[in-house]
Amino acid sequence: MSNTKLASIAPSRINDDTLRKFLGYHLKRSFNVIQADLSETLKPFDLRMLTFTALVFIVDNPGLSQSQLADAMDIERPNLVIIIDELEQRELIVRDRVQTDRRMYALRATLAGKRLCKKAVAADKAHELRLLAGLDNETKANLMSALEALSHHLQNRTESHNS
Repeated sequence: MSNTKLASIAPSRINDDTLRKFLGYHLKRSFNVIQADLSETLKPFDLRMLTFTALVFIVDNPGLSQSQLADAMDIERPNLVIIIDELEQRELIVRDRVQTDRRMYALRATLAGKRLCKKAVAADKAHELRLLAGLDNETKANLMSALEALSHHLQNRTESHNS
């Protein structure tokens, strides 16, 4: 068969019916849209999703250690150092040595960090309201509950599997 004939039989619409039977496929497609919109939402604050997440954790948990933050964000500690350095260089957070363990740092937000975090969280809330505007409150609550249950189930499964 020639290349011309092959090209003429290509589907006009990509069939993803098989993939649509998988939860992971729906989660990934939804995440892609949410992530792209959130990236645009956070641009005016010069934050990325990871720097935003780290800043929120630090604001909400003053004195958090870097290892606790890495665990909470589920990222490798060396990757976290880059994020912490960026936030510190922007004077949004400070690292204080822990008196009882000089190898550890306690992270805390500066006033500028708290202010930026408050604005970015408000923008994130608006972003979610905009994206989910087509869903009623009950559907949103059910979705959140289902995702929390899934996350809890998978976390327990991972922990018992690693034991």
